[in-house]
Amino acid sequence: MAVSSCFPLVARCSLLLTAALVLELSHAAHGHGGAGAGLSSSFYDDSCPSARDIVRRVIQNARVADARIPASLIRLHFHDCFVQGCDGSLLLDNDLPAIMTEKEVPANDRSARGFDVVDNIKHALENACPGIVSCADILALASEISVELAGGPSWSVPLGRRDGTTTNIESANNLPSPFDSLETLQEKFRNMGLDDTDLVALQGAHTFGRAQCQFTQQNCSAGQDEETPVNLDTVTPNVFDNKYYGNLLHGRAPLPSDQVMLSDPVAAATTAPIVHRFSGSQKDFFKNFAASMVKMGNISPLTGRAGEIRNNCRRVNNKPY
Repeated sequence: MAVSSCFPLVARCSLLLTAALVLELSHAAHGHGGAGAGLSSSFYDDSCPSARDIVRRVIQNARVADARIPASLIRLHFHDCFVQGCDGSLLLDNDLPAIMTEKEVPANDRSARGFDVVDNIKHALENACPGIVSCADILALASEISVELAGGPSWSVPLGRRDGTTTNIESANNLPSPFDSLETLQEKFRNMGLDDTDLVALQGAHTFGRAQCQFTQQNCSAGQDEETPVNLDTVTPNVFDNKYYGNLLHGRAPLPSDQVMLSDPVAAATTAPIVHRFSGSQKDFFKNFAASMVKMGNISPLTGRAGEIRNNCRRVNNKPY
């Protein structure tokens, strides 16, 4: 995987300033549904001080064999938080009739991936700190680490989420779609307490990773399987940078739901100026992306005695499997 591992000194300083800003935001953020309450970037400092290092090590090993893993892991965090808050519900397997998995809704079926890496992270954490780190927090940490490993910004991740014991198929069926209009995307993001800057910044996660050709504007070539992966960023497909926005400006965004941030009739007064801004300044994009990730990660977490700390991310505890 080609990763921008060497930044000029000034860029390093910018990333440190970004991390400091996001740390401040993480303490002040109060998102959707009173989100953010009870979360702290120091939550595991005493109970599992090696948590971040363990998550990072597993992801580093996984990406050697699969360059798509960083982008896949951040997508799991998105699709988890947008359903019933950041509670790890996406990770649950079927246990009918009690649990109907969110993995099989159209937005996730045969496209959401990386669950085995989450399993490996959980196994490593359970060996080091049994019953301490939640699956929901694994997704949050894995997203930040994945971005940082791919050359993007680093930020202090608010932690302390607990895991849900239910899924929500109705909400999962309303996840953002590659074919949504801009107005539809804006409504779905507003429903999560996220504004237009958050929308444009978070869509910037499409600066790395792949999508199935059936979801792209060009669709699939003749004879090509509809699940064939294509690069979301044809310039630097494995690097987290701001070239995604340059692709938008040249009409080269593979996903229709990306290009609408410029082409939709309401874009000129809402999202288009932000696209231009981020295209012109990677520093501005990185700062806003990090802040928006903290904001999204603060959507309706379970804290205190709510939920549980799953022993296995695919199963609720105390179930006879």
